[in-house]
Amino acid sequence: MFTGLIEGTGRLEKLTGGAQGALLSVKAPFLIEGTKLGDSVSVNGVCLTVVGVKGQTLTFDVSLETLSSSNLGSMRPGAALNLERALRLSDRLGGHLVTGHVDGIGKLARREPAGASILLAVETPAELMPFIVEKGSVALNGISLTVNKVHGTRFEVNIIPHTFKMTTLNDVAIGDTVNIETDLIGKYVARLMGFGSDKDRKPEKGAITMELLASKGFL
Repeated sequence: MFTGLIEGTGRLEKLTGGAQGALLSVKAPFLIEGTKLGDSVSVNGVCLTVVGVKGQTLTFDVSLETLSSSNLGSMRPGAALNLERALRLSDRLGGHLVTGHVDGIGKLARREPAGASILLAVETPAELMPFIVEKGSVALNGISLTVNKVHGTRFEVNIIPHTFKMTTLNDVAIGDTVNIETDLIGKYVARLMGFGSDKDRKPEKGAITMELLASKGFL
């Protein structure tokens, strides 16, 4: 589990793969001390397991599922990556609960100044939009952000100067892909409500429906 508060950035050294998956090597000097085999690290919002520590480089196993559902497979050597070590129970939770399980890939559609900050608009897969709400939380490339506006299949976030300085968002250009993880709590609520794109689908047994809430006096 992570907070979405990026500790710093690393650089992709190499991505070597085969039919069974890939190995991702990241130069991350600030993470080396205290990081050991088996630790979980969020790499651009993707939870990966450390399988090698050598010098200033960390190596991670990357499954075919992860390569297909995130933008890691399209990264080139030298690319900057957002990094965060797993949350400790004694830490302050300054962002929101981030699992590192990417829900989909979006594309940066707009980028413009907003005072001292920068406004970003992200074109998003339609199936993710029910979980993205104004003033709610979303993780972009592992960064915990607040949603400012939602319209159609786009949402907007405001990036303060500190976030630009500490993360890779300053390098993201219009048309570039970003990993999206929607709010964990929202996904569970939608599941309990029997949410689905098929309007004729019957609610699952035990699902919380509007009819059930009305029958119990909540509506």
